[in-house]
Amino acid sequence: MFRGQPSLTGISHGKLGSKLKLKWIYKTGDEVKSSPIMANGRVFVGSFDEHLHAIDFKTGKELWRFKTDGTIESAPLVLNGLVYTGSEDGKVYALDAKSGKKVWDYQTEDKVIGAPNWVKNPDGGDPWILVGSHDYFIYCFDSKTGKTNWTYETGNYINGSPAVDPELAVTAFGGCDAILHVINVETGEKVKEIEAGAYVAGSAALTGGQAFFGHYENEYQRIDLVKGTNIWTYRDRNFAFFSSPAVTKDKVIFGGRDKRLHCVSRDKGEKLWTFSTRGRIDSSPVVCDGKVVFASEDGRIYLASLKDGEELWNFEIGESITSSPAVVDGHIIIGADDGKIYCFGPK
Repeated sequence: MFRGQPSLTGISHGKLGSKLKLKWIYKTGDEVKSSPIMANGRVFVGSFDEHLHAIDFKTGKELWRFKTDGTIESAPLVLNGLVYTGSEDGKVYALDAKSGKKVWDYQTEDKVIGAPNWVKNPDGGDPWILVGSHDYFIYCFDSKTGKTNWTYETGNYINGSPAVDPELAVTAFGGCDAILHVINVETGEKVKEIEAGAYVAGSAALTGGQAFFGHYENEYQRIDLVKGTNIWTYRDRNFAFFSSPAVTKDKVIFGGRDKRLHCVSRDKGEKLWTFSTRGRIDSSPVVCDGKVVFASEDGRIYLASLKDGEELWNFEIGESITSSPAVVDGHIIIGADDGKIYCFGPK
């Protein structure tokens, strides 16, 4: 799933070498801003060609594609044999992951560009799916039937994916209403509204009862979800943050529109290092095996040391990249504005 786990902390487990080569390229029909995910030997990714694509992880060959009536920027979610995605046609789709056949869909009132997330059913049944829409609502669906369990209305567009804190039984997400919404995942009732200070285009990461996110007025924040208070604010230069963070036990890493990747201390929000590129970084970084994987609109994908930000590897695709990487089994998979999906692996 997008960012690896329901908390959206951007952590991938396993090994990742620093000597990588291009394994395969898969071509879609238009730009790829959706972030690919991998499950059961298959890569799933949306494209502006209005299709969700299923690709064989080993060979890069197409397995199936599913047509919607709008571009797909949403990253997919695979759960219990079904793949879920949103489309700019305003629908949330549930497809059979093996065949690509539609199981159900749900029509919202505006486009759905954020990734679906999931939570456990409090009654022990099939899991629930969470997804936000530009119609200002967040929806909670039964994963098998598409029936809504609850909906929650906010004051503006919801761009990002709702993050989940299972310990607190809440989901938290920002929106274009400049508020961090904290919602009880079992009832859909408001727990807290926390002023963000500006509209939040990316997804928050939740861990330890806290939320980490950036916003359009050039700040990154750490918020206590229980108290509803700000623990720290990181501000560097006057450039917005659209990238979602990767959060480790002692670091928070995120991209900026100042063309840099930022790494700050988790406890105080103090700058540890930055990594400069030649383009904006709206793509969200992934941490794996002491390394940070990220991409820039300068057309390159990078590997840097988590410890000090030293560059370990890069590959020039040559077209802008806003898709976020999937890092699985020592491989990196990412989409680009040239309409292609790239897979890198060990030499």
